[in-house]
Amino acid sequence: MSRERAIVLLSGGMDSCVCAALAARDYEACALHVSYGQRTEEREYGSARAVASALGITRFLHLRFELFREIGGSALTDASIPIPDAPPAVGALSGAEIPVTYVPFRNAHFLSAAVSWAETIEARAISIGAVEQDSSGYPDCRPAYYQAFQELIRTGTREGQIRIETPLIQMRKSEIVRLGVELRAPLHVTWSCYGGSAEACGVCDSCVLRLRAFAEAGVQDAIPYVTRERAAGPA
Repeated sequence: MSRERAIVLLSGGMDSCVCAALAARDYEACALHVSYGQRTEEREYGSARAVASALGITRFLHLRFELFREIGGSALTDASIPIPDAPPAVGALSGAEIPVTYVPFRNAHFLSAAVSWAETIEARAISIGAVEQDSSGYPDCRPAYYQAFQELIRTGTREGQIRIETPLIQMRKSEIVRLGVELRAPLHVTWSCYGGSAEACGVCDSCVLRLRAFAEAGVQDAIPYVTRERAAGPA
């Protein structure tokens, strides 16, 4: 019997890699990767391709969104805005100011493209590696955001049956690392750094959260870093 088809939003990062491993286990998985003008888009694209290949995901759609670079407003897409080092309390959501690395309403655009593709290829699920715990506090990584988007799909698609799945959203980053190891997800080919493409900087929000997660999980992170010193701090 053929398996239900699902689309996984595959950025090339650690969280999306684990989502892809889950999707490849449970569905006929198809990968959607978006280049949106981010500083490390070529490295992320290469990582997404490598993850898909390692997991046996052969259906891979690569889209390019130019609007985020044109709109600006984020350190990830506007070279005039420096990428800051992670603050000492990175990972603390309560009362945290949304950082300049937030790309305004990005995930809605990604999900919209995934829904359009899902309707076309008759996929029933869309998996995204959003994480609320241990995150930088982005508003489009919260459960309520995906609940609202689910209602939009219900009312605005042909059959209203496509599901948004966020299997990691309540997990700690260290738990995601452990799950990735359990699933034999190819974490060694993923990329998380906001600014570096040859070596990860080790000091941006994304690097610090990743390094701490691997350290807490007791797993060696195989990607190259300029520095790993921030990994020892509390998450």
